[in-house]
Amino acid sequence: MSTIQQQHHHQQQQSGFRASLFLLVLAVPVIIVISLILLWRCRTKLFTARNVYENESLVVFSFAQIRNSTKQFSEILGEGGFGCVFKGTLPGSVVVAVKKLKGLGQGEKQFRAEVQTIGMINHKNLVRLLGFCADSNNRLLVYEYMEKGSLSSHLFSTDSAKLSWELRYRIALGTARGLSYLHDECKHCIIHCDMKPDNVLLDAEFCPKIADFGMAKLLGRDFSRALTTMRGTIGYLAPEWISGLPITHKADVYSYGMMLFEIISGRRNAEKIKEGKFTYFPIFVAVKVNEGDVMCLLDSRLEGDADVEQLTRACRIACWCIQDAEDHRPKMGQIVQILEDGLAVEVPPVPRLLQNFMGTYD
Repeated sequence: MSTIQQQHHHQQQQSGFRASLFLLVLAVPVIIVISLILLWRCRTKLFTARNVYENESLVVFSFAQIRNSTKQFSEILGEGGFGCVFKGTLPGSVVVAVKKLKGLGQGEKQFRAEVQTIGMINHKNLVRLLGFCADSNNRLLVYEYMEKGSLSSHLFSTDSAKLSWELRYRIALGTARGLSYLHDECKHCIIHCDMKPDNVLLDAEFCPKIADFGMAKLLGRDFSRALTTMRGTIGYLAPEWISGLPITHKADVYSYGMMLFEIISGRRNAEKIKEGKFTYFPIFVAVKVNEGDVMCLLDSRLEGDADVEQLTRACRIACWCIQDAEDHRPKMGQIVQILEDGLAVEVPPVPRLLQNFMGTYD
């Protein structure tokens, strides 16, 4: 090859190298921009509430993401045997409640129960599960934030403003709708197993939403009973559950009745009272309802300001819910219909088992 040819070949190589270098210099910023766009889209998809609500799917969070959203778990909303609930904020200013479960024993069971039940359904009277974290030993659940807190904080706290009768009736009805949905309208019958005012949360408009599905049981439509060794809260347990028998959705009906007493009266069922010969409030209620005297059961803070027909209806429903025999208790769907349509309710008998257990009524 001549010298001229060699020089020409070398120049071509240099030109090709410069062209490749130029293309590479152009390509690097483009790749960076594309990468940033993809990262932003992934981040948006992961965090925004729009993705969660429109696709109705659960978001899987990392522990670091939840830790950052809660500012290192700095603002506690509540605490119980299951663990703690913290306030958090996701990108996009989406406020959430984060439940951090204790340990991998009972905490793992509660985690699975909640994801398998509330994570798969959607109803206006059930709290919405947005996502979860199962990193290493951490088990966390991310819920929609309920601005007004728990029903119990309004019924039993001296610091909170009193709930009007109208609000109490709406809360009783909304809770009944939520339970009716769980029992009759889901693919599987879901028994909540721990109905009480502490597990009814209120949004900004005081719309009630049932929460805490850590003890929930799923029943196939071909099965009617579930045997469970887990125990709910004293004061709300149906007699068959206390006796160790398999339970049905009527165990929730019993608990709802006990909770309805508390909504009406503003006092805890389990607390001892001094009302003549009565020391147990549910027995006092049952007897007074049987006698037709319901105004004495109304929360004294309301000073008698209540619709008497609604009050009578609610008291009678509550007493039917706590009947000894499951078959004598109404279904939640029937309760919704009675509360909504203002149907008449017969006077219920005083539950005999309750009298025997408490020994407070002759």
